[in-house]
Amino acid sequence: MKFKYYFFILACYLPLNSVAQVVLAGKIEYQRKMNIHRQFDDMGGEGNSYMEAFMAKVPKFDTRLFTLHFNSKQSKYAPIKQEESPMMSMMGGLPGTETQVLNDYTSQKTLAYKKVYEQTFLIDDSIRKCTWKILEEVRTIAGFSCRKATTRINDSVVVVAFYTDKIPVSGGPEMFAGLPGMIMELAIPRLYTTWIAQSVVLESINSSNLIAPDKGKKTTIVDMEKAIRSSTKNWGKFADKSIWWSSL
Repeated sequence: MKFKYYFFILACYLPLNSVAQVVLAGKIEYQRKMNIHRQFDDMGGEGNSYMEAFMAKVPKFDTRLFTLHFNSKQSKYAPIKQEESPMMSMMGGLPGTETQVLNDYTSQKTLAYKKVYEQTFLIDDSIRKCTWKILEEVRTIAGFSCRKATTRINDSVVVVAFYTDKIPVSGGPEMFAGLPGMIMELAIPRLYTTWIAQSVVLESINSSNLIAPDKGKKTTIVDMEKAIRSSTKNWGKFADKSIWWSSL
């Protein structure tokens, strides 16, 4: 009996690599990787001497970490703080670096903090319902077998996800949900950005892991997008990308 007890305690604190068991509560660490140069190329950076000089001073890719604490009833997605480079701070920072999302799966409500340039929003809305198409492709991510699914946001922006039914919580990075399991990898080609689970740790979740964001102008997803569109209407392609980022 003692051997079984100690084995259980040990399992609760070890990362779940290549484990087939069903996970009902824990912490996932995601790495977000963004191609910064492609972001600026699409906004007229290529051939623009000022932008090309700027891009020569910043790395091609930005990588940063986020955590998702979850159980069967709730999840909280938040950044692991890191210092912004002076060059990116001068440009207003990279999108989505401060995003926090609390999902309540019982009430199907989401509460999300979003910072878009100088504006901050507190989204109080229903969990977004995406029309997912589940495909046959399978890959292993952080030790879990994951199936591919696709959807679209803002009518035309393709989203690719890989989810696992071994974590039967319908959540994932940012505000994405609605699949029959946890999203372990997310890719948005038009934003040149991916989120990939690096590790999964089985642990109990307490209230301190699920503190709701409380800053920003309270609004809905639709009204936030209208506000951003209004303030960026003369920004060309930059306006569309601003709305796509806020919609995540």
